[in-house]
Amino acid sequence: MQFDRKDYSNDDLLRLYEGLVKPRMIEEKMLILLRQGKVSKWFSGIGQEAISVGSTLALHPDEYILPLHRNLGVFTSRQLPLDQLFAQWQGKKTGFTKGRDRSFHFGTNEHHIVGMISHLGPQLAVADGIALASKLENEGKITVVYSGDGGASEGDFHEGLNVAAVWQLPVIFIVENNGYGLSTPSNEQFRHGSFTNKGPAYGMEAVQVDGNNVLEVYDTVRRLAEDMRQNPRPVLLEALTFRMRGHEEASGTKYVPQELFDEWGQKDPVENFERYLLEQGVLDEEAKQRYRRTIKDEIDEAWRVVFDTPEVTADTAEEVADMYRPFTAPDQTPAPDAPTTERRYVDAISDGLRQSMERYPNLVLMGQDIAEYGGVFKITDGFVQQFGKGRVRNTPLCESAIVGTGLGLSIKGKKAMVEMQFADFVTCGFNQIVNNLAKSHYRWGQNADVVVRMPTGAGSAAGPFHSQSNEAWFVHTPGLKVVYPSTPYDAKGLLAAAIEDPNPVIYFEHKLLYRSIAEQVPTDYYTVPIGKARTAREGSELSIITYGLGVHWALKLADEMQLDADIVDLRTLLPWDQEAVRTTVAKTGRVIILHEDTLTGGIGGEIGAWIAEHCFSLLDAPIQRVASLDSAIPFAPPLEKNFLADARLRQCVEKLLAY
Repeated sequence: MQFDRKDYSNDDLLRLYEGLVKPRMIEEKMLILLRQGKVSKWFSGIGQEAISVGSTLALHPDEYILPLHRNLGVFTSRQLPLDQLFAQWQGKKTGFTKGRDRSFHFGTNEHHIVGMISHLGPQLAVADGIALASKLENEGKITVVYSGDGGASEGDFHEGLNVAAVWQLPVIFIVENNGYGLSTPSNEQFRHGSFTNKGPAYGMEAVQVDGNNVLEVYDTVRRLAEDMRQNPRPVLLEALTFRMRGHEEASGTKYVPQELFDEWGQKDPVENFERYLLEQGVLDEEAKQRYRRTIKDEIDEAWRVVFDTPEVTADTAEEVADMYRPFTAPDQTPAPDAPTTERRYVDAISDGLRQSMERYPNLVLMGQDIAEYGGVFKITDGFVQQFGKGRVRNTPLCESAIVGTGLGLSIKGKKAMVEMQFADFVTCGFNQIVNNLAKSHYRWGQNADVVVRMPTGAGSAAGPFHSQSNEAWFVHTPGLKVVYPSTPYDAKGLLAAAIEDPNPVIYFEHKLLYRSIAEQVPTDYYTVPIGKARTAREGSELSIITYGLGVHWALKLADEMQLDADIVDLRTLLPWDQEAVRTTVAKTGRVIILHEDTLTGGIGGEIGAWIAEHCFSLLDAPIQRVASLDSAIPFAPPLEKNFLADARLRQCVEKLLAY
């Protein structure tokens, strides 16, 4: 292995050496502890240390890095306290996730590291968001994110690179090409040969380095970073290396030919660099042993602290509370004499979004066609002229990357609004929402200040892929908040409240209501509290608990049948207003839960179960649910009308009244 020290000083070389030795010695200790049964699992990076160490030391300390399983050198090079790092691996309360996750599944803003989730690929988009925030603020900072050669097969890899290229974001995408994705060799993973072939296809520079040569990695990343800080753009960096241990220790290495171990064993990044420094007189045997003794003492002391630390004790209240960033919304109810103007549902949403943009200069809007075109429903029409393309951003067709970018913006203290062109399309970004946004605060205290706007619902003969009511998917996900306004007043106020809230909010807006309803709406900024239902109509004969378009179905039927009905508009589905439900059940004793979503697995089942459990003695009749058919949504209007819950509401009311 050839090393070119260029003009680097002895101190520079020794800093790299110490950086290499420390993670290697920690790894060797981990293998001993594994054999002793004192640790449960380990993903070894032996043989790949030069990539993590060289790239991390080449950056400024306040530039973000997003590592993976085998990047221990990132954490040691950023000088994380070893006792806290080891406590993380052992699931202790003193770790970075309070025992809630393991290995490198955590972040620390203090050290400018954002760890992985097990799905690997989504972190590339998070890096895009961090880099976008830096670029918008003209910070002159870059971001580094890692991918394995196997993980590069995921769609998130493509989306992350494509967004970075289109927006010219200062991100170095490091692909650690060790020849295997777990046990699957590269020739069964991809056909492009080298990852440097991919860069030009995305419109970005691509560079290949010897990933076992720490000097080459360090110099390449340092040179790229210096230029990218002045000329922001993405770079794809392929680091050729090899994994000398199994994917994780339990999986072994029987699938790897022995000749590969023999070949790559001669390229060991630690041994070769150490030999070079000894030959050059930069390091002597005494100094070598001194480095190792110091590191060993640090490792042993850290493990002593961790093994003496008691196991984590569960606190149910803390576990539930930590799903969300604590937030007390200020009371911003409009005064009774506040000026109003008649606004349609669509206008009210636009007003709420515009006034939030004025109120929060750190708010960034992202979505397909939302800039000059104004969005397919014209919610953001004119926003580019007022706020500029930096904050109102057309996106490629890549829902996953844009949601992930929103999380990256949050890490840098910004707010993000992501518009799904139709709620149906959120499936393409589902993983980012339920595994990244929803779990981030619980895992490592990082809130996801992201609102995902979801044009939803049927009634316009748009067929199976533009009409679904998919709110129940997200109501089932702790860490999210889910709102669903039914009136222009609530649409504006709830959107403003969602943007204020530092937690991830899924905001549903019914397409059929956009231009079909209007009312007087305050012209000034205001909010509607998340988690509070409203009574849309007072009555004592029976209760209809509903939301969204269901509110209008219920009001219409109540007029037609002259019902003395108590109609409760939930407005928020997570958390939903249990006290309002209890109050209406106590008032009437007869309950219908109505929603446009399909019956099985809908939120009506959850509310009905809660009523049966907590309000059974208040009931005078069985709880009734009215929902759409358990089928896909058909296109033809007669079929769609038959599908929708409204077709069965009258019959259910008559049945309940006759009980």
